[in-house]
Amino acid sequence: MTETLKGISAQQQQEICDHMRSAQRILFITGAGMSADSGLPTYRGIGGLYNNEHTDDEMPIEVAISGDMLRRRPEITWKYLLQIAHSCHDASHNDGHKVIAEIEQAKKDTWVLTQNIDGFHSEAGTANLIEIHGTLDKVHCMSCDFEGMAKDISVDMDNLPPRCPKCGEVLRHEVVLFGEQLPEREINKLYHVLETGYDMVFTIGTTSVFPYIAQPVMLARQKGIPTVEINPGRTEVSHVVDYKIEDGAAKVLRALWETVKQ
Repeated sequence: MTETLKGISAQQQQEICDHMRSAQRILFITGAGMSADSGLPTYRGIGGLYNNEHTDDEMPIEVAISGDMLRRRPEITWKYLLQIAHSCHDASHNDGHKVIAEIEQAKKDTWVLTQNIDGFHSEAGTANLIEIHGTLDKVHCMSCDFEGMAKDISVDMDNLPPRCPKCGEVLRHEVVLFGEQLPEREINKLYHVLETGYDMVFTIGTTSVFPYIAQPVMLARQKGIPTVEINPGRTEVSHVVDYKIEDGAAKVLRALWETVKQ
């Protein structure tokens, strides 16, 4: 057994590893704290550059990157999404993302439900992925059926927003902006996981303020399924989980997984 992690005893740590060892269907729910070890700030899971401060355009970030602003002044939304994308592109997935991908390789029914739009889970090799808030890696046209990768789009910061190469209309990132509905495809994946079932849940680096993020933890609690939270702070589900680990995500996941493999 490795060093005892913050917030739990050595016995509790062993219990978690025993649950992980026997579990076949693990659900990981991740938020901004999952990418903290990659150097990204933790602003509500969207890359975290503002942290309650107004933008350069004297408006809250929730207004700047809202669906309404994209329709009215797309150059504003593009400006700040590009800033967030830049912070993501300067970083990469961390060891915590790698561990989850390793667990999926060993336990094929493992799934990840993430609020993050940085694409790090996919980059690390996770296949069973629900990107409930979308991803900055992809763009599509708001008028026609064009879809593409963000890295392939030529962007002129002095002439935003970029235009569709097919019809000339405005392009947008495939992310859920403030005030927009969740993508149906990702919701259907989540329904599939909830209906199929899981036998262990980790909630990592998220405050769990959204009902669809807290719900799998609440359902697990009702059914007596082991629940683990990895988060230095208190959240909406801290009072519900069986085990609360107050330590960094990458450190905790690697310590637990290495013990499980012994």
